[in-house]
Amino acid sequence: MSLHETSPAGRRRRRWLGWLIVLCGVAAATWWFMGARDGSAPASSAPTAMRGFGPGSFRAMPVPVRLATAQERELRHTLRAIGTVTAFNTVVVRSRVSGELLQLHFEEGQTVQAGDLLAQIDPREYQVALDQALGQQQQNEAQLQSARKDLERYRLLFRQNSIARQQVEQQEALVKQLEGARVSDQAAVDSAGLQLSYTRITAPISGRVGLRKVDQGNIVTPSDAEGLVTITQTRPISVEFTLPQADAADVLAQLRNGKRLEAVLYDQNDIQELARGELMSVDNQIDVATGTLRLKARFENDDERLFPNQFVNLHLLVSSESMLAVPTAAVQVGSIGSFVYVADDSNTVRIQRIVAGRVDGAWTAVQEGLEQGDRVVVEGTDRLRDGGAIDVVSID
Repeated sequence: MSLHETSPAGRRRRRWLGWLIVLCGVAAATWWFMGARDGSAPASSAPTAMRGFGPGSFRAMPVPVRLATAQERELRHTLRAIGTVTAFNTVVVRSRVSGELLQLHFEEGQTVQAGDLLAQIDPREYQVALDQALGQQQQNEAQLQSARKDLERYRLLFRQNSIARQQVEQQEALVKQLEGARVSDQAAVDSAGLQLSYTRITAPISGRVGLRKVDQGNIVTPSDAEGLVTITQTRPISVEFTLPQADAADVLAQLRNGKRLEAVLYDQNDIQELARGELMSVDNQIDVATGTLRLKARFENDDERLFPNQFVNLHLLVSSESMLAVPTAAVQVGSIGSFVYVADDSNTVRIQRIVAGRVDGAWTAVQEGLEQGDRVVVEGTDRLRDGGAIDVVSID
């Protein structure tokens, strides 16, 4: 090896020579490839599979799409809201008299009927009071009977001029006094009997009892805040929800016309249907803090799938109307507003601006811009351009 080939200058010359060879090779390959693509090579020398794939051929390839037809459909005006399930009636069972709780006649979580015995309070004190009132009533009744007989005798003697009129009048006053006492005695007997009946605590409504708040053997009083137990009526059951005041006018208009609005409940994911019912009542004022109106719907809940304080999604069907509609997937939104891609008979598409109306699930009403029978693209819109060619895969 010579000295100049191992020197730094010699190494730099070899490096530049290597790069020059590489660049020449790249330039030659590029020239050959571009010449073949532009048709400089004979057509017979190009592989059959590569023919027709020139620079503009990809832009002309049709885009596979799925079409749907604009058609008249029955679209529903549905309002959606988040609601809370509430018991149709809720009663806190309290004792109306004081005494020892002798026995509980229910199991926690049990379903009871109105009038079923729930608890028994020691009745002896109230039985004594009733007996005392009955005794006083009998005593006064005997006095009244004696006074009436004396009054008859006094009237007979007065007609015989045997006694003065004053004695007759005094006896008449005594009879009236005892008649008044008889009324008071009857009221005392009724009161004592009522207090005695309160020692048997019965269910005021039908429903499901909760957890008991007091145990057997305790002294209960009417002032106990928590009471003995709470009963909730769950069949039927209600759902409370709110709507914006802008939607309240449509609902109230239907109610004023005597329409019964259907309400459908779905689970928290708004997928599974839970129950169907109807709108029951509307609040009498709008909440100024939130600008919403409270409403209540009723559901039979025979299968007891709804539970108080459960959160649900509610769909309120306000009205339904037949109108021109397209699948919601076909409606696009851009700088010109809402538009769709309309396909013609030559399988090319054009952009058509529309005025979209009410949305009912998978369908959207079209107020302007389309006619019945127009074909619109529902799948494949991301690669479409105005005037582009399409390959129709299917038509719904």
